[in-house]
Amino acid sequence: MALDIDRPLNSLGFAKAPGETRVVVAMSGGVDSSVVAAKLAEEGYDVVGVTLQLYDHGAALAKKGACCAGIDIHDARRVAEDMGFPHYVLDYENIFRDAVIDEFADSYLAGATPVPCIRCNERVKFKDLLQTARDLDADCMATGHYIQRRIGARGPELHCAADPARDQSYFLFSTTPEQLEFLRFPLGHLPSKEATRVLAAQYGLQVADKPDSQDICFVPNGNYASVIEKLRPGAAEPGEIVHADGRVLGRHEGVIHYTVGQRRGLGIGGLNEPLYVVRLDVDARRVIVGPKEMLSTRTVPLREINWLGDVALDTRDEWPVSVKVRSTRPPREAILRPLSATEAEVELLTPEEGVSPGQACVFYETGGTRVLGGGWIWRGA
Repeated sequence: MALDIDRPLNSLGFAKAPGETRVVVAMSGGVDSSVVAAKLAEEGYDVVGVTLQLYDHGAALAKKGACCAGIDIHDARRVAEDMGFPHYVLDYENIFRDAVIDEFADSYLAGATPVPCIRCNERVKFKDLLQTARDLDADCMATGHYIQRRIGARGPELHCAADPARDQSYFLFSTTPEQLEFLRFPLGHLPSKEATRVLAAQYGLQVADKPDSQDICFVPNGNYASVIEKLRPGAAEPGEIVHADGRVLGRHEGVIHYTVGQRRGLGIGGLNEPLYVVRLDVDARRVIVGPKEMLSTRTVPLREINWLGDVALDTRDEWPVSVKVRSTRPPREAILRPLSATEAEVELLTPEEGVSPGQACVFYETGGTRVLGGGWIWRGA
């Protein structure tokens, strides 16, 4: 049906009445996505709530602060009932295991430090769920992520959230331009999480005071190693803790218990200098430790790059950008040098410590809010 170009755009960017605009809301059961659904329902949109059941681990079902299992599905359903819109629960356990959990386990076993939340957005929520939204004849899909979608000269752009403390751009760098056309992020402009909770209270949502989710949803109590041992029996094989100069300093109970940059819990006390994990030699079952300066690096090799700039990545030899090499760190100025449309090398103008394979390196417009994409850190050729 042709749209009336003279009609004003509604709050989701469509030239038609809210009641004629169907929006699928991805509902995790938390306060953020619940507020999005309630807000859009209140504005008169044709809202359809969808919750994904991603896993069914006994420990996670009872865990407060998890998402996409047990009580969270109940909470999402209750919000839909209270606000008067349909709600569906889709069993994505097999998809989630194949697309996210298996790679998480394999990456850890290979000595990397994976970020499964990014893969979940990329391979599950913004792929299969987004297609489900299209199958439901939705005009768009809305989520509770703290990030902004703005219309630029060449179409939708991804921008950081208004509240730097809540910004989730690091976890959404792999969102493609095609997905960005279909996605909406109604919370990205809010000044704080407290503003979201105020809205939840205004809508009378029983999840208004629900705690935020913590850690990785399928890892109860943050114990990565126990999950990996269940998924990959025999993975926690013991080996040596070795100083970078070759000295054997002790024994460990499995490489999977360690990450690059780790200092605490190494089990090698009595030494004069503080030591950090600088490398994991999975094949030799060795944890290599050394002084902090060994963690410092200026060169970061990347692959699987998703580029959100206005022109193709490989049309320039160099791009001045700012980058984040971990979600908790502020952007640092860097030079991005493309090797192909999906591979590049980043030179950090100021060295960073603890740059780890398996993490993401996300690109930002220096001095601005625009997200220019990102890639996955690896060891290089």
